[in-house]
Amino acid sequence: MRAVIQRVARASVKVGEEVVSSIGRGVCVFVGISRDDKDDDIEYIVRKILNVRLFASENKRWDKSVKDEGLEILCVSQFTLYGFLKDASTFYTSFMERLRASYLPENVKDGRFAAMMNVEIVNDGPVTISIDSRQRD
Repeated sequence: MRAVIQRVARASVKVGEEVVSSIGRGVCVFVGISRDDKDDDIEYIVRKILNVRLFASENKRWDKSVKDEGLEILCVSQFTLYGFLKDASTFYTSFMERLRASYLPENVKDGRFAAMMNVEIVNDGPVTISIDSRQRD
């Protein structure tokens, strides 16, 4: 499983002319699913999204996480991160359920799985990191 996490001032997802989801300050996460992913990969990626320190405190530049600050998360399924789509919908749904259960559900938004989406992102920094559940630290 891969997650490309971008720190944002705001972000939104449109399908056609419909705004499907939008967030203020937080992170936009592009999620790729591999055919070999398991529940353990979901747990790892969720933990990283919630706890990676991308935000500044008064004393340190990289001191706070989304969870620390109570910020918003916008997840966008992006099968091109692995090129795998078959049966990925169920796994992506499980990922979203786990992320919402681990955080503030009202702060976790997503696009529409397998839809052609327009994603508008106002980067904050920019700060972008990539996490792969196969390359754990």
